[in-house]
Amino acid sequence: MKNHLVLNGNTLRSAHQLSIKKSLMFLIAGLLVIMLSCKKNDTPPLPPGSQVYDLQLVSDNLVSPVTVVEAPDDSHRLFIVDQSGKIWIINADGTKVPDPFIDVSSELVPLTPDYDERGLLGLAFHPDYKTNGKFYLFYTAPPNAGGPDPTHKWDNLTRVSEFTVSSDANHADLSTEKHVFEANHPEFNHNGGTIAFGPDGYLYISIGDGGNADDIGPGHVAGGNGQDIEQNLLGNILRIDVNTTGNGKNYGIPADNPFVSGPGLPEIYAYGFRNPYRFSFDLGGDHNLYAGDAGQSLYEEIDKVDKGGDYGWNIKEGTHCFDTANDLVSLPACPEISPAGTSLTDPVIEVPNSANPAGGKTIAIVGGCVYRGNTIQSLTGQYLFGSLSGDFTAQTGEIFMATPAGPGPWTYSQLALKSFPNNLGQYLKGFGQGLSGEVYVVTSSEVGPQGTTGKVYKLIVAL
Repeated sequence: MKNHLVLNGNTLRSAHQLSIKKSLMFLIAGLLVIMLSCKKNDTPPLPPGSQVYDLQLVSDNLVSPVTVVEAPDDSHRLFIVDQSGKIWIINADGTKVPDPFIDVSSELVPLTPDYDERGLLGLAFHPDYKTNGKFYLFYTAPPNAGGPDPTHKWDNLTRVSEFTVSSDANHADLSTEKHVFEANHPEFNHNGGTIAFGPDGYLYISIGDGGNADDIGPGHVAGGNGQDIEQNLLGNILRIDVNTTGNGKNYGIPADNPFVSGPGLPEIYAYGFRNPYRFSFDLGGDHNLYAGDAGQSLYEEIDKVDKGGDYGWNIKEGTHCFDTANDLVSLPACPEISPAGTSLTDPVIEVPNSANPAGGKTIAIVGGCVYRGNTIQSLTGQYLFGSLSGDFTAQTGEIFMATPAGPGPWTYSQLALKSFPNNLGQYLKGFGQGLSGEVYVVTSSEVGPQGTTGKVYKLIVAL
C-alpha cells in the first residue's frame, strides 16, 4: 500500500510537471505569435508584379467620370466627379446617394458629346472641411466677351469656385458659390483641370496652354504660352492661398512662390506644360508632386514637378526637341535654357504617342498616383498612370506602373489585371485616391461626355 501510494504520488508529480511544461510551451508559442504580429510592418514589401491585380466595380451608369476624391471628414465617403457637371456620393457601405451632391451643369459652357476637354474637371476639399464645410470645383464656364484678337472670341472661362456644404452632409449649398480664380481660354482643349491641396495647405491648379496645336495661334503669345511667365497663366501649375485675399483677388499668394517678386506672374508654381490634365501628390515619402502632361504627336510625359521648374513645352516634347513647323519630326537640337533663364527639366517617364511614325500606343497620357494603400503590398510606392486609349475610335485604355527612381527616365510596364487581360476595353478617364492610399480608376465606353457607360473601379488584389 505504501509503495502504491508513493507510486501514485510520483505519477501525480510527473503529471503535474508535464502540465506545467505544456503550459510553458503554450505561453512561449503565444508570445512568439505576438512578437511576430508586432513585427508584421517590418516585413519587406512584395516585389511589384508578384501579386495578381484586378478592378472591383464601385459605381456605374455615369456619363464621363474624371476623378474620385474622399471627403476628409471621417465619413469615408467617395465623391465622383462627372465631367457633365455633377458630383455623386458613394457611402462607406458602397451605396450611392440617389441625387447628386452638387450639380453645376447649368454653369458650364455647352459640351460637345463626341469629344470635349471642357466641363466639370476637378474637386478639392479644404483641409479643414470637417469644420468649415468648404470645397472647390474647377469647371469651364461660358466665355467672357471679346477674345485674344479682334477676329477670334474666347472659347470658355476657366473657373475655380468655392462652395460650402449645406446642413445636409450629402448636399452642397449652391448659393454659397464664390468665384476664386478665373482665366480666359482661347480654345476648347487643353484645359488641365486638376485642383488639389498640397501638404503645405495651398491650393494647386493645373491649366493647359490654351489649346489648338503646337502652342501657336490666337491666344498664344510669341514663343508659346508654355514658356511665357509674364503675359498669361496658361500652360502652368499654379499655387494660391484660399485662406487669404489681396490685390483685389479672392485669394492670396504664398510668400515663397517662385515669381512672387517677379519677373513672372506670382500665381505660377511651375511652367512649360502643354496639358497637365491630371496631377497628384504622393501621400507618403517626400510627398512629391507628379503630373501627366499630354503631348502633341510624338511623345507623352509624366513630370516630377518642383517649384519654379520649367518642363520644356513647346521647346521640347518629352525629352525631344520640338518643331512647331512639323510636329511629326523632332528637331536635331534645341535650347536647354528657357527664355526666362531656367534649365529645362526632362520628364521622369516618356511614352510614345500613337501618331509617332516610330510606333506608339496612346493618344493621351493620364497622370495617376503613388499607391499608398494597405491592401496591395506589392504596389506600395509604385506610381500608377495610364493611357486614355490607343485610338480615338477604340476603347483600349491601359494602366501602367513604374518605380520612382531619381530624375529618370523610369521604366514602366503594363499593370496586368485578371479580368482585363489585354487592356481595359474602355477609355481611361482618370484616377482617384482615398485618404488611406487606395486607388480608384474611372472609365467610359465613350471618349466624349455622353451616354451612361461611365464606371468607377477600385484597384484590388485579384480574388
